[in-house]
Amino acid sequence: MASYHFSEKIMINKPAEVIFDYTQNYSKRLDWDTFLKQAELINGATEADKGVRAWCVARNGIGMETKYVTYNRPRTTAVKMTRGPYMFSSFAGSWKFSTLEPDRSKVTFFYTYRLRFPFTLVGGLIKSNLRGNVRQRLRDLKKCVEGA
Repeated sequence: MASYHFSEKIMINKPAEVIFDYTQNYSKRLDWDTFLKQAELINGATEADKGVRAWCVARNGIGMETKYVTYNRPRTTAVKMTRGPYMFSSFAGSWKFSTLEPDRSKVTFFYTYRLRFPFTLVGGLIKSNLRGNVRQRLRDLKKCVEGA
């Protein structure tokens, strides 16, 4: 199985705490995350936290259940796939929020995943597509947070 990873970052003119809280509030998730058409915490959870599971469905209809493995407000959060599309044998993502100045922060998304055969044959295309989606999500996040 082929393994892939990448990261993307953006500077946002808001404190890291504000950005962290906004991204982890599932009632606001679809306001900024234009990659998704559904995002919800499951199993009775009302707030994101370590051990909490979430169900997200991309606009293309592909869904993934994830579990928070790290939740360190306001610096970092990480999830791993617990159930998802067959093409991924594993998938994990983390988001890092770094304060640069009182009202300026850097947000970095890291993604690591393994593809199953035959998806490995188009691994570069899948990575390019995912990376483009992450870049757009970060731009949309910036627009929403700075406009709020």
